[in-house]
Amino acid sequence: MGCTVIWVFLLIAVCLIAAPFIVEHRRKPMDGIARAEAPGTFAELSRGTTHIHQMGPVRGPVIVCVHGLTTSEYVWGDIAANLIDIGFRVVTYDLYGRGYSDRPGGPQDAALFLEQLNDVLEAKGHSDSVILMGYSMGAAISVAFAAARPDKVDKLILVAPAGLSDATSGLDRFVRDVPLVGDWITLVLGAVLRKWRFSKKTETDPKRAAFAQKQLAESQYRGFLPAVLSSARHMLRDDQRPLHSALEDARVPTLALWGEEDSVIPLSALGAMTKANRSVIHHTVPGADHGLPYTHPEAVAKEVRAFLLNG
Repeated sequence: MGCTVIWVFLLIAVCLIAAPFIVEHRRKPMDGIARAEAPGTFAELSRGTTHIHQMGPVRGPVIVCVHGLTTSEYVWGDIAANLIDIGFRVVTYDLYGRGYSDRPGGPQDAALFLEQLNDVLEAKGHSDSVILMGYSMGAAISVAFAAARPDKVDKLILVAPAGLSDATSGLDRFVRDVPLVGDWITLVLGAVLRKWRFSKKTETDPKRAAFAQKQLAESQYRGFLPAVLSSARHMLRDDQRPLHSALEDARVPTLALWGEEDSVIPLSALGAMTKANRSVIHHTVPGADHGLPYTHPEAVAKEVRAFLLNG
C-alpha cells in the first residue's frame, strides 16, 4: 500500500512538471501558415522575423507606433487611419512574442525592444528622425528609445504610459514575482484566466468584445504567454523617472494621454511624470480606462493631431 501511494504521488508530480511543456507545445506555431493573411510585410531583423505594417502617403511625416504588453499592431487601426487622412505615414509593427513576429529566447527587456525598434527603422529606410508613439509598455519602450537616441525622435506621444508606477497586485503580482510557480500558472492556466477576465468586461460592450477576441486568439499561439510574463518581469520593472528627466534635458516635445478610469496605469503616474519632466503636455480622456486606443480612438487621435499640427 505504501509503495502504491508513493508511485501515485510520483506520477502526479511528473504530470504537474510536464504540464506546462505539453500545453505550450500543443499551441499553434507562428509560421508561414499563420502569417499568410497578415497585412503589411515581414523583415528579417537581428533577433528574428518581424511583422511591419507601413501605411499612408510615401512623403508624409513618419509616425512609428509601438503597441503594449498583450496587444499587437492592430491596436493602432482606428488611430492610424485618422492620422493617414491628414497626411501622415504610419508605421506599426508587432513586438517580439506578439502578433506575427518571432518569439526569440532570452529576457524581454529594454535592450531587446530597443534593438528591434532600431532594426525596424533601418529596415524601412527611416534614417531621419521620426515621431514616436507608444501605448502602455510600448510607451515605456518609446521613452527608453527616445532617451537613448533623442536625435532620432522629433516628437514623443505616450498613451497610458507604463514605467512610472506599479499597480500590479493579487495573482498578477504573485505570478510575476514567483519563478517556476508563476511560469506554471502562466503556461497552464494563462489562456483560461485571460478569457475569464475578458468575459467580465465585454458582456455589454460589443466593440470591446470584438477586440477581446483578437487578444484571446493570441493566447492560442506558442510563445505569446511566456513573452508576456518575461516582459512583466523585465521591461515593466524598470523605473523610468530618470529617463523622463533626461527627455526634459534633451528637450524632446512630449504629449501624454491618460485614461480617466484607468486602473492599470493610474493617474498617480501622471503626477510622477510631471515631477520628472515638467515640459510634458498632459491630457486626460474622460470615461476611458486602459483600453483607450480602441475604446476612445477619436479622442486620442484628436489630441495627437492637435499636438502634431499645432505643437
